[in-house]
Amino acid sequence: MTRAANRGRPFTDRNVARVFAAYPDTVLAKLMTLRAIIFETAKTIGGVGPLEETLKWGQPSYLTTQSGTGSTIRIDRVKSEGGIAMYFHCQTDLVATFRELYPAQMEYGGNRSILFSATARIPEKALRHCIGLALTYHARKTTGKKRKSESPKKPKLRTRARPS
Repeated sequence: MTRAANRGRPFTDRNVARVFAAYPDTVLAKLMTLRAIIFETAKTIGGVGPLEETLKWGQPSYLTTQSGTGSTIRIDRVKSEGGIAMYFHCQTDLVATFRELYPAQMEYGGNRSILFSATARIPEKALRHCIGLALTYHARKTTGKKRKSESPKKPKLRTRARPS
């Protein structure tokens, strides 16, 4: 186990604890590492606030419920491949952004996940950056758009010449 997994935090949701307890040992250590990295990364980003750990679709999920700054992150094993995945909302551009930033450092599953081998080393620096982008996704989307009251007034378009 990596140093991140050794600093495990206690589970506050019994159902989440049960899901982790049911994982085979071959993937449990890696999932605990991902869990720790998610919590540690959230702590380092101002404005994200505490994460809520819950289950969504039966998978451990991490939400910025209090601040509303981010998009949900889920983790789970990939049963058919024997690996691990970190899932992101497929209707965001998050995975496309990760793929653009880190084309060779990580493996991706379509537009919704980062895939990991149960035995391979996690590219922690790149992953922390990706997690940070997910945890601030809504905050960045909101600040990237001008509010209606802030936009300059446009002159009305004339379709016909007015009589003078």
